[in-house]
Amino acid sequence: MSTFPDASGAGSVDDPNLDFAGTTPYEDYVRADVLTHLQHPRSDDPGEMVFLVTTQVMELWFTVIVHEWETAGRALREDRVPVAMDALKRSVRELEALNHSWRPLAHLTPAQFNSYRGALGEGSGFQSAMYRRMEFLLGEKSASMLVPHRGAPRVHAELEKALQEPSLYDEVLRLLARRGLPVPEAVLRRDPSLRYEPSPEVERVWAGIYADPDQNAELVRLGEALSDVAELVWRWRNDHLVATRRAMGSKTGTGGSAGVAWLEKRAQKNVFPELWTARSHV
Repeated sequence: MSTFPDASGAGSVDDPNLDFAGTTPYEDYVRADVLTHLQHPRSDDPGEMVFLVTTQVMELWFTVIVHEWETAGRALREDRVPVAMDALKRSVRELEALNHSWRPLAHLTPAQFNSYRGALGEGSGFQSAMYRRMEFLLGEKSASMLVPHRGAPRVHAELEKALQEPSLYDEVLRLLARRGLPVPEAVLRRDPSLRYEPSPEVERVWAGIYADPDQNAELVRLGEALSDVAELVWRWRNDHLVATRRAMGSKTGTGGSAGVAWLEKRAQKNVFPELWTARSHV
């Protein structure tokens, strides 16, 4: 192994290896050169770089969170609750990091945002395919959300698959049924491509689980992990709403959406709804 001289001019056995035939092993694994050359601002405003990099970082967090929730869903399907719990706990930390990604953009003034907003054209966050996969895993299904991706066959196929597959919450409810809890057949056999609608019977199942934590310790822990996820999703939506209000007020969104009004509607929704309403009956 080659060594390079230290400050005194002599080589040291403690020096790291700096001599590689090709790219470094770090580069081969991380592909940092690819990541750091994906930024192509479309305006002359220096603030656009922050917006672009922050958005790309968010996409990377979406990707890893989708991986965690798909891992959790498979584990639940196979009755491996500890594996699912590990994935959910990791996703909580990742959601926290995702939510902190708003900080560089959280205090944009309208003038600052307007200085490069035109560079986005019709681009908008709701067009993010990976974020859509996150929403589908949460049970927020909508076939119409595949339409923007018709021109990208691979992306469209991945979204179509995610639309048709059970959500993370569907897998949770199926697990509860296998544990002998009275989850209604109509819920278990529902069309997974449709948005999940709250069920009074499922609410009673969760209330029963929480009412006897000693008997249902593992399921209570699962419910709390899901509640952590749901809370951070709610915070993400609200942080998005507040950042948008500051940057553009009530103007129409860049993708033609209703902007703040659309985000307000999204922010009012809870995922895993019965986990929240059941608490009133324990």
